[in-house]
Amino acid sequence: MDNLKESLVKHLKGGEAFMPVDKMIEKIPFLELGKRPADLPYSFFEIFSHIRFTQKDILDYCTQTDYKAPEWPKDYWPEKSSPDDEIAWKELVDAYFKERDELEELILSEEKDLMDTVPSGVNHTLFREILLVIEHTAYHSGQLLIILRHLGLHSS
Repeated sequence: MDNLKESLVKHLKGGEAFMPVDKMIEKIPFLELGKRPADLPYSFFEIFSHIRFTQKDILDYCTQTDYKAPEWPKDYWPEKSSPDDEIAWKELVDAYFKERDELEELILSEEKDLMDTVPSGVNHTLFREILLVIEHTAYHSGQLLIILRHLGLHSS
């Protein structure tokens, strides 16, 4: 089981089959975050905000007995295409990595079995929820990369 947990952490962090989010964040200047290139319906900021919100939502789902689901789709997407300022952007990025670290700790916890159900009593396992975070992040990471390419910030 330890090998499975370690594999899940590797995939959570990315880079196994796609560019890790942290590498993409390094490539985009603050002033480019809100641009929607090539008539795309979203900006880098919007997609990243959505990835972070969903990750946090699933973390809460996995850890809170009194979990209440946010309203879909309203709560899952930011109202604006760019952050208010660089401080807000840094706080968003820091929150994403802090919460990802919390998911890693949850995965690697010796007290947790991957087949444990979430505390809310729904018949969903920790394993299922971690896979959702990985799959969701991978899906939207592709969109982040498309945005970087259209902005001329990544080639290949």
